[in-house]
Order: sequence, then C-alpha cells, then structure tokens
Amino acid sequence: QDENKALNSETRFLLDTACTVSADCDDETLSGAFAVCEELEKLLSRTVKGSDVYRLNETDGFVSVSDDTLRLLEKSVYYENLTDGKFDITVCPVSELWDFKNQIVPSRSEIAEALKSVDYHSIEIKENTANLHGKKIDLGGIAKGYTSSRVMQIFKEYGIEHGMVNLGGNVQTLGTKTDGTAWRVAIQSPQGGNQYLGILETSDQAVITSGGYERYFEENGVTYHHIIDPKTGYPSDSDLTSVTIVCADGTKADALSTSFFVMGLQKAESF
Repeated sequence: QDENKALNSETRFLLDTACTVSADCDDETLSGAFAVCEELEKLLSRTVKGSDVYRLNETDGFVSVSDDTLRLLEKSVYYENLTDGKFDITVCPVSELWDFKNQIVPSRSEIAEALKSVDYHSIEIKENTANLHGKKIDLGGIAKGYTSSRVMQIFKEYGIEHGMVNLGGNVQTLGTKTDGTAWRVAIQSPQGGNQYLGILETSDQAVITSGGYERYFEENGVTYHHIIDPKTGYPSDSDLTSVTIVCADGTKADALSTSFFVMGLQKAESF
C-alpha cells in the first residue's frame, strides 16, 4: 500500500457530539463504521424511545437486550465494583436533577431523596436479559469509549491498518498514520478556549479525557460541573480538574477517566 496516501475522513453528529472517523478505506467502509455508531446510539441512549436503556429504565422485571448492551452492562458492573462505586451508571436519578441548561441547583432534600435510588448492586444480568430492580441507568460515562472500541473492531474486520475515531474529544487510534508516524492527539486545557495542555503521540490506543470544564455553571460564587459523585449526589469535589486515560481499551479508558476524576489525585495514583 502507498504509505503516504490520504486518509478518508468524515464527520457526523452522533451520540450528542461531533463524531469524526478517518481511515485508509473507501466511502462504503467509512459508512459501515458510522452505521455501528448509529446502531449503538439507538441501543444505549437513555432518551431514545424503544432503546435498550430506555426499556430497562421503564420496565419492572427482566428485559431482553442486545449483545452490545449486555456486554456494556457487564463491563459497567465490573468497573463499579473495581472503583468501589466511584463509577456508577445508576446515578441517573441524581444527574437528572442537575439542569445545566437552565443552571438549576437542586435542593439538598431532592438530592437526598434521589440518592436512595442509586445502587449499582441492584443490576441483575441473566443470560441475555437484565433487570434493574427499579433503578435507572445512564451509560453516558462509558458508551463513547465502548463505541470507539467497536469501531476499531470494524476497522480490523475490514483489514484497515490506519484509522482514528474522535467522539467529541474521546479519541481511539488504530496503527499509525499512513506515513508511519504516530497519531497526534491534543489534550484540551481545563482553562478552556483553544489552549492545550500538550500533544500526545500515540498508536493503537484510546485517549479519553474527563473534565469539569466541559459543562458547568456558576451560582453564588460556586462552580457546579457535570461529573457527579455517586456517593454525595453533588458535582465531584476532588482536587482534579481534568483526567486523561491512555490505554488500548476505550471502554476501560472511559470508565476510569470518570472514576479517577471523582477519586482525586491520591486515590487515582494509588489505583
């Protein structure tokens, strides 16, 4: 293959963000990668009526779900146990109270009430079915990383050697660029704007960042960001403003970037 040939690249709006796929492939293969992203969005979105997650949240008892949803639920439970609940997909009732669009801080009593419904131990998986036992889940903290891993899988099935997917700043790469050099991934500065902390050179890795600067508002001199601590129900009050995980598994990188952000520096480092 010509190592200097240009990559085929396209951007679409998916998973509530700009989604860019680039690879040394034809348009049809690129569309195949986007089809996977679209399919996963239909399965994993909390707000799309009829999605697996929507049905799980609205149904008492066991619900049959797709292999992808099942795999992601299993991985979620694994990381919930591993991080002692710093990562918790059942935090949904609490995060729903925080309205970042209208900048509303919920009352202490509302948060206390919603916290009663947060418990990842309630998720039960049996064969190809799952039962939330009255809890509600949101896979937003892990779905993008899982999606990027699935795109890498598709690339490999198509025999692609050079590829990259960027889901709103969550990046995963396959191989190197076509000229043999490493992919360069810019890490956004928590100060915002167009500033970068630095550029990572990487190949065959996911680079996933969680930062409180992505969605936040200020009220009475207090800054509230969107990464909720499942134990307190409030935005995580750790000493970290941004966490970037680099590893081969996008799902792991996504779950751990959120967990470490909540844990704070000392616990994250020892973890």
